[in-house]
Amino acid sequence: MSEGPFLVVGLGNPGPSYAGNRHNVGAMALDELAARAGIRLSPGKGARSRALSGEGRLAGRRVVLARPTTYMNESGGPVRGLLDYHRIPETDLIVLHDELDIPFASVRLKRGGGEGGHNGLRSISRSLGTKDYLRVRIGIGRPPGRQDPADFVLKDFSATERKELDLLLAEAVDATEELLTRGLEGAQNLVHART
Repeated sequence: MSEGPFLVVGLGNPGPSYAGNRHNVGAMALDELAARAGIRLSPGKGARSRALSGEGRLAGRRVVLARPTTYMNESGGPVRGLLDYHRIPETDLIVLHDELDIPFASVRLKRGGGEGGHNGLRSISRSLGTKDYLRVRIGIGRPPGRQDPADFVLKDFSATERKELDLLLAEAVDATEELLTRGLEGAQNLVHART
């Protein structure tokens, strides 16, 4: 396990109209992480100008927490800029994102793999030239019936889901801390047994 610092990024779309969307659950979890760690996110300059970010400690590790202020499909540029600025290798990048292929209220951890049609992950992989980064996959479930997944992710959580949303965000934050503390395999053993 690296000594860090780690870049922890929460994906979402900017602006109040997207704030409650399923697609923004990564950004929501990042905000919870920042609150837990007492890290203030603020606009950066230069290469960091397209993200809100802050530095501190989380689970005993040095971290840079960041939320791109671009649209989801342009997340790669800000992530690349932050990695370069802080001299963090791609292997120490952790991306928190929504995941259609995991049931709602479940969290899974992995390194690398495909993007599953996720435009934020696709943009990051393209900008980095690799898919070999850590992911905290926050389950939002599949759309009901024949609803288009693209429409589903851009809708707010249902009233029923909102009742469990705080627990889901807490689980994602806990999983991120376990990842920093135990490394991928140790964290997977713990987190995957819980949800």
